[in-house]
Amino acid sequence: MDPQPQPWPCTDPQQSHPGSSVQRLLQLWQPRGRDHSQCPAPSGCPPCGGRSRGSCNFSLFPRVKRRKMADKVLPQRIRELVPESQAYMDLLAFERKLDQTIARKRMEIQEAIKKPLTQKRKLRIYISNTFTPAKEEGEGGERVASWELRVEGKLLEDPSKQKRKFSSFFKSLVIELDKELYGPDNHLVEWHRMPTTQETDGFQVKRPGDVNVKCTLLLMLDHQPPQYRLDPRLARLLGVHTQTRASIMQALWLYIKHNKLQDSHEKEFINCNRYFRQIFNCVRMRFSEIPMKLAGLLQHPDPIIINHTISVDPNDQKKTACYDIDVEVDDPLKAQMSNFLASTTNQQEIASLDAKIHETIESINQLKTQRDFMLSFSNNPQDFIQEWIKSQRRDLKVTGNNCCGSLGWILGKVSSWEGFSSTGTAAQVESPSWEGFTAVHVALGDRVGAERGGGVGLRVQALLQP
Repeated sequence: MDPQPQPWPCTDPQQSHPGSSVQRLLQLWQPRGRDHSQCPAPSGCPPCGGRSRGSCNFSLFPRVKRRKMADKVLPQRIRELVPESQAYMDLLAFERKLDQTIARKRMEIQEAIKKPLTQKRKLRIYISNTFTPAKEEGEGGERVASWELRVEGKLLEDPSKQKRKFSSFFKSLVIELDKELYGPDNHLVEWHRMPTTQETDGFQVKRPGDVNVKCTLLLMLDHQPPQYRLDPRLARLLGVHTQTRASIMQALWLYIKHNKLQDSHEKEFINCNRYFRQIFNCVRMRFSEIPMKLAGLLQHPDPIIINHTISVDPNDQKKTACYDIDVEVDDPLKAQMSNFLASTTNQQEIASLDAKIHETIESINQLKTQRDFMLSFSNNPQDFIQEWIKSQRRDLKVTGNNCCGSLGWILGKVSSWEGFSSTGTAAQVESPSWEGFTAVHVALGDRVGAERGGGVGLRVQALLQP
């Protein structure tokens, strides 16, 4: 197959700095497809003259090629030439499998992180109190006896380095004191979470008194996502007491599916059995009506109730009580999965290595093309040059119909580029050096060669000129 040359670029040749003739021939040897439908004519270039869209073969801005996985594959001819390249192909196949596995795992993590990932842990609550007796007259300090109650807590066997505040586990805390001792207006101490609430490590209450006080602590856990307590009848039916709204809906659907309550003809309807009729007060209902009917059967979870006695006896050694309750905390894996999805360090490094691989493969392909070119030329220089000139002559006839195919304009640009001045039909050399003589003269075929008077011999001399 005849080698296909690169089309003549629509750029100002005086801004270019070509290298040796052989290198320029190799550049012409590389075919590159371009979209020239919007190619503007440069200064001095004759207009397209109404030619059809896409007839121009020149472009001022070459299209950037989008790299794909296939661009990293070595061609078969290179693998046959270099058997050691099979090791690279094996690594490429392994990389493809690894990328597929990582992509699948990322999708699984993205789905898993949408669900609440929690662990049940033990929260130990410490309830302690101190008593301050009244001071007699003449002594410094308070003259009224008082006590102070402290409520603190911590997670048992907490592997996380960052300690979580005690108040962050609760939505509200109420301490109910003896109503007979402190009256109806001063026997309640309440704390409720607000959007501006600052977390604390504990709570303390101070009141006057010198007698033992019975108190009740009501702790409302802060569930994320929120949990609800089901109506006792529905709880017995579904086997769920307190759960999130999504878990309750899932348990309800499993019950409907297991008992075949979905209408066989109208799938959007549920035929209620005798238990559903008692709970929902209807014989038939739509799927879309379930959330509305279920809302009336959901209540806030029961608070944790702790009864404690505040002792003011100085001889009582048991002034600190401990209680363990179950709380839900975020799974440590959730933070790791979030960091994995948000991390772009590895992605940037992989992209950088991929860019280097693509550049190396392109360099290998160019070297293979140069090797084929040189090998074909070294085997039979005369036949190779003659065949190559014939190919260029055919290409010149094809490109002679485009918007920049005016031979006079090309010759003028070639002359200004290469340091020639044209007078009449003969080009005179301003400089005796052949350094600037490029492969473009060969691409112009016998016409340029005839005007130079050198014919084929001149083109061969230009080709062999370093």
